[in-house]
Amino acid sequence: MSLQLCISNIQHIFATVLAWIGVRGPQVRLTSTGKVNPVKALKKNISKPATTPSSVNYHFTRQCNYKCGFCFHTAKTSFVLPIEEAKKGLQLLKQSGLEKINFSGGEPFLQDRGDFLGKLVQYCKQDLHLPSVSIVSNGSLIREKWFQKYGQYLDILAISCDSFDEDTNQTIGRAQGRKSHLDNLFKVREWCRDYKVAFKINSVINTFNVNEDMRENISELNPQFQDFLDRHSTISCLVPESNQKMRFLDCREGRKDPSKSILDVGVEEAIQFSGFDEKMFLKRGGKYVWSKADMRLEW
Repeated sequence: MSLQLCISNIQHIFATVLAWIGVRGPQVRLTSTGKVNPVKALKKNISKPATTPSSVNYHFTRQCNYKCGFCFHTAKTSFVLPIEEAKKGLQLLKQSGLEKINFSGGEPFLQDRGDFLGKLVQYCKQDLHLPSVSIVSNGSLIREKWFQKYGQYLDILAISCDSFDEDTNQTIGRAQGRKSHLDNLFKVREWCRDYKVAFKINSVINTFNVNEDMRENISELNPQFQDFLDRHSTISCLVPESNQKMRFLDCREGRKDPSKSILDVGVEEAIQFSGFDEKMFLKRGGKYVWSKADMRLEW
């Protein structure tokens, strides 16, 4: 069960869901599509103790420059929460126990050519002093100047890569025109090394890549997050996982039912709608070493 922070636009409401493949922390979903019965939800959750949203996935945009066939998060709006409102929501989460924030989308580098994202990354590390700040991106829009300006505030950058065959990427939709997804991937990997950002790869296993052998390419890229997984490979519970309002998403019934906005009612009340099971999250090892300062990486 995860909690995720998202943005959407039904009457300017915050929306979306996470797709962060790898080991993850307790996570929060915020969305705004659909309606929920507050009386029924409160009756179901009123006796539960307060939950701490220690790890949040924040999908602040649903727009993307790729068209991956399996993606559930297709754009329905171009709305993005004003940055001061986004910061207010992040501050509320920090006050409620937030330790790790992961920014995703859509493609998070689309907004203001990555500057909107960079300002949030800097705010979370410099002002909120969060132990871990990470991003999930397709990598196509990242430039070195972004690392020069914001790299020092970022702990982990995860790049989505489902295949090391360009034709397969085109079939999946992991491409923009005929531009090489793989060229960008290797460039970003080098920049992560140069600017001391932990590098991670996300893959969605699907019909088109299920039989592909990626070992040689993965070894060449040497994603540093893999070092952590290798050191803890004997732990069975370590599981790599195959807008206007900030809301939590309840996915228990096969839907994505939104809570009230944390900007309106606060984190403690809103999170009661999410169905997040903190005990189960901790039992399966969801809390891990997520700050690059603690990863003991060799650059």
